[in-house]
Amino acid sequence: MTYCVGLLLNDGIVCLSDTRTNAGLDNISTYRKMFSFEEPGERVIVIMTAGSLSVSQTTLAELREAIEDPEATPETSIMLAPTMLKVAEIVGDRLAAVRAEIDDKMSAAQGASCSMIVAGQRKGGAMRLFLIYPEGNFIEATEDTPFLQIGEHKYGKPILDRVVRPETTLADAQKAVLLSMDSTLRSNLSVGMPLDLCVIETDACRVTMRRRIEAGDPQFRDMSDAWSNALRDGFGKIMI
Repeated sequence: MTYCVGLLLNDGIVCLSDTRTNAGLDNISTYRKMFSFEEPGERVIVIMTAGSLSVSQTTLAELREAIEDPEATPETSIMLAPTMLKVAEIVGDRLAAVRAEIDDKMSAAQGASCSMIVAGQRKGGAMRLFLIYPEGNFIEATEDTPFLQIGEHKYGKPILDRVVRPETTLADAQKAVLLSMDSTLRSNLSVGMPLDLCVIETDACRVTMRRRIEAGDPQFRDMSDAWSNALRDGFGKIMI
């Protein structure tokens, strides 16, 4: 399993993913779950994946193949699509098709499933953030719910519900997603380091900050310890 989260804010988009793939206690591997496609200044698209590795890797491979196709059109290539809504439609259609193909090769009890978060902006358009379901349909982040999660999301959701608003700064947003991930790492062994973090500033149409956080990263460790101490202090001050 995995955990990925994306925030849609007035100042930009913040995305964070782990890299753990778990096929049993004796088969744990590290695979990147965040992928970016850029034409700097024109468009940027970030895709995060959770679920079946065979489905996600095949879907991404076919999306790349469509981009590189000399006969690519706005109907087939996410880098030619006229809007981010069309990007979400292309990704959803491709994800659903790949899932169906792989399901046909597997028994019903072993059906493959994968979900994705698609984030980005094209020049002249609004920044948008979508959650693509395994069936290919999708929902979009809004001002009322400015974040989307896939994978093991329940442990990291409470802090996002409490602190994330459209007006949240990019600095605070990075702190929020990292603390959300820290809570998940502590509670679920199927989520693991290293982490991939990226920021897309509004109207930049490119990834403006990219960071890989390895196990033992001192900045992440200090933040985790500070959060644990703050929770203990707050708990101790509550009277019943």
